[in-house]
Amino acid sequence: MTPLRYVRAADRADALARSGSGARFLGGGTNLVDLLRQNVEQAGELVDVSRLDGAIRESDGGGLLIDASVRNAALAAHPLVRRRYPVLARALLAGASAQIRNMATVGGNILQRTRCMYFYDVEGARCNKRQPGAGCDALDGFNRYHAILGASDQCVATHPSDMCVALAMLDAVIHLSGPDGARSVPLADFHLLPNATPQTETVLKPGELITGVALPPPSDAVRYSEYRKVRDRASYAFALISVAGGLALADGRISEARIALGGVAARPWRATRAETALIGVAPTRDAILAAIREELADARPLSANAFKIGLVERTVVALLSTLAGARA
Repeated sequence: MTPLRYVRAADRADALARSGSGARFLGGGTNLVDLLRQNVEQAGELVDVSRLDGAIRESDGGGLLIDASVRNAALAAHPLVRRRYPVLARALLAGASAQIRNMATVGGNILQRTRCMYFYDVEGARCNKRQPGAGCDALDGFNRYHAILGASDQCVATHPSDMCVALAMLDAVIHLSGPDGARSVPLADFHLLPNATPQTETVLKPGELITGVALPPPSDAVRYSEYRKVRDRASYAFALISVAGGLALADGRISEARIALGGVAARPWRATRAETALIGVAPTRDAILAAIREELADARPLSANAFKIGLVERTVVALLSTLAGARA
């Protein structure tokens, strides 16, 4: 690990003033510190922003404003989150261990990098995300955990966050501050697909800091929502696939559907095709299966992860059928 300097930001302005060449913002450190230790990333200075404002508060319109330094455990336990956005609380509790949730911040969770084994292997593996132009050993290697949607011949890694899958389903908006001022970006547009530049993972500009997340007021499909994570072992494992879903019914037919998928792409995957296909139909298992198959029509599995297609289908059908049964 390269020697570096540590400073604690007094406030947001102080943090932004320190975001010069070589400086990195440090939240809980549950991902960044590992990357630095393994020489996957480098930093001349760490600017600790974990002690900046950490509030969760209701917005004027009935939504929710979440500061970026809020800990994952605190967000999952907050009464407003549990009551109005249950899918978010459940996604957070499905992620990592209790110890890591107590350390990890909302901003850091959004920015965590892939857990692809080739990305971490700095000595023996080729990785275009780590070293552009080097190649991608996952294409013909161990790719059980890798992408089936939105990948390219440059990178097939997946985004590991559970929280972000729920945020994608909730139409969350990311608030940013930087040298050019403040701006907001929908979470659905924040993470980028690899295309020819897998090393560029987000729309974050140099020196920008995630300051918070805004959630719109919950609809019926949000209030009655669920998160399911399928993984190789019951705890402390990243998803093979995951589903955040919600349904609203009117006169026995689906009036609103929300579906986001995890473990299938380089970003949380909002299943907009499936959502559109479900509007106005009765929530039968056959209708749900047909809708998610329409979403997966462009899936391109690798040598060891074709099972993810069927796994997504079964998990979406099971989750939405359960929600529909509870609302009937």
